[in-house]
Amino acid sequence: MFEITEYIGIVAFAMSGFFVATKNRLDLLGVLIATFLTALGGGILRDIAVDRVPYTFLNNYPAIIVTSVMLLLIIFKFHKRNSIENKPIFIISDSIGLVSFSISGAIIGIEHHFNLAGVLSMAFLTAVGGGIARDVIINEVPFVFKTGFYGTISLLIGLVLYLLHQFDSISFFNIAILFVLSVGLRIVAYYQKWSIPLK
Repeated sequence: MFEITEYIGIVAFAMSGFFVATKNRLDLLGVLIATFLTALGGGILRDIAVDRVPYTFLNNYPAIIVTSVMLLLIIFKFHKRNSIENKPIFIISDSIGLVSFSISGAIIGIEHHFNLAGVLSMAFLTAVGGGIARDVIINEVPFVFKTGFYGTISLLIGLVLYLLHQFDSISFFNIAILFVLSVGLRIVAYYQKWSIPLK
């Protein structure tokens, strides 16, 4: 289950990182760095946090997947299209990446017997760590800090998985339901402009 969510997240966030990089008119090296950071950065931070060699450094598939996604997007000239950041393909890929990495991060936290705070932190760090690093290097306020509900979804996923674990109810079926519902919630939240206002 971990590898499934990990690979889905890598594909989705590679697309998301590519779109953000091309929107900011980065050159090829900049696009490459931004794409890899978005797709792999959160997972690297997650693995460092649990004191293990990052998954990306032990397996060739993550780098192959990111490179393949980037090449396909270039071949189909997505970098030459008008801003795609607000288009459905970006929103869907970013939502899938957010949910997939939140799940994989929470699972790692549960496997390492973390408490609730630890599981929530792992879900959040895995989901948004790469995006924060990308936004910092392109001199933008990280996206997660501009829309409260983005990070909230990651925390909700961590909470649900922690509760499922407490009742010994983590299964492929339950995680699949959580995945679909969370992606749907993220998409609805985006188009309805839900946020957590500071009053």
